Amino acid sequence: MSHSCTGACGAIATQFDAARAESDMKQYRTKGPNPTTRLLRDGIVRAGAGESLLDIGAGIGAATFELLAAGFSTAFTVDASSAFVAVARCEAQVRGLASRMTILEGDFLATAAAVPAADTVVMDRVVCCYPAYRPLLEQALKRSDRLFAYSYPRGRWYVRLVVAWENLWRAVTRNPFRTMVHSPGAMERILLANGFHRVSRSGTLAWCVDVYRRGTT
Repeated sequence: MSHSCTGACGAIATQFDAARAESDMKQYRTKGPNPTTRLLRDGIVRAGAGESLLDIGAGIGAATFELLAAGFSTAFTVDASSAFVAVARCEAQVRGLASRMTILEGDFLATAAAVPAADTVVMDRVVCCYPAYRPLLEQALKRSDRLFAYSYPRGRWYVRLVVAWENLWRAVTRNPFRTMVHSPGAMERILLANGFHRVSRSGTLAWCVDVYRRGTT
């Protein structure tokens, strides 16, 4: 899961450690992007891609690597996990993409002033890591010149049940990380209020993947 954090970076470090980063990268190299990353990539490409990309909660950088391969020229990524940032930087070197990528370690909301705007902003499985999703969405939308795409857990009973069990197990094992299932309708209202309209929706049984464009047409 890609991620970022506010006031919970210790929990993020516990959940997204070096072992998880190496495992995610091994899986990406052997099997390609996970379903939500693939759907985000395809939805953005259909909507017109762009020159510059901002990947918030970029994790190992899979969405960025996919979109650079699909036609983007440059990318700026930010992630709160030092382990995932290290793996992303190494992979960028391996792929010969280091000169086209700027990789920032830190909490997006704490570092937002240093994060540039981009044609397209993407957040893959990030909003579910934030208890307070409104400031995350609002700051991300401010940095999108044209497209905003994100994936998030569906607000279905079975998704909420699975998440509840996962969070209960984390509480039992004293893992401070928690996953949130936010209201899709409430999140969409934030996007609409900030001048975006949805151009596509896809997803899996558990995840929804939306692409929005700035403006009304």
